[in-house]
Amino acid sequence: MNTQIELGDITVDVVFKDIKNIHLSVYPPAGRVKISAPLRMNIDTIRVFAISKLGWIKKKQKKFREQERETPREYLDLESHYVWGRRYLLKVIEVDEAPSVELKHNKMILRVRPGADDKKKQSVIDAWYREQLKKAVPPVIAMWEPLLGVKVERFFVQRMKTKWGSCNHKARNIRLNTELAKKPKECLEYTIVHEMAHLLEPTHNSRFITLMDQFMPKWQFCKDKLNQLPVSHEEWAY
Repeated sequence: MNTQIELGDITVDVVFKDIKNIHLSVYPPAGRVKISAPLRMNIDTIRVFAISKLGWIKKKQKKFREQERETPREYLDLESHYVWGRRYLLKVIEVDEAPSVELKHNKMILRVRPGADDKKKQSVIDAWYREQLKKAVPPVIAMWEPLLGVKVERFFVQRMKTKWGSCNHKARNIRLNTELAKKPKECLEYTIVHEMAHLLEPTHNSRFITLMDQFMPKWQFCKDKLNQLPVSHEEWAY
């Protein structure tokens, strides 16, 4: 069951789940507020909890709203694009051959057929990002499986509008956002470990935090770094 509570000009999404403890999250980039609460918790109790956290909520929202944003992509020469946290300048070359993307020095060279529109250019670059992520993920999973004592049956890479990653702990699958190919590789590793830890603990409860602290002591630093990097116009959640 889902509902909302209003705290002045702040709207809080409340989601009731089969959990023991209440959990508050503020998501980038716009500072959306969400509370996950135990199924039988009274809404007035949740409201009092949210009011007690108002100062923290406003501080987090201010931080996210001041965060650098990507401008809409136009796929023009010298436009900035990022790969694993490094900035490249786009060079578009029209040529009568199969579309491709190549990194050379500080350039991202995009080859497209003559007359290709922005939608086509975007699809070529997006497909290239997916391939970079697909290549980068397996070694990270292989390294962390014995450390965490879990087995990832399958992983998926896709465009995700609301999350950096997700986990289906029953099927033992994880999904990763293609946008991660633009971020530093430590952000990818953090996201993978985060989702793999959900194979041990499906929720974001105190046990999950203890597991992250145990296996990746600097995970909060990586999480903050991911949230501080330029974001696209979609809403991201974690």
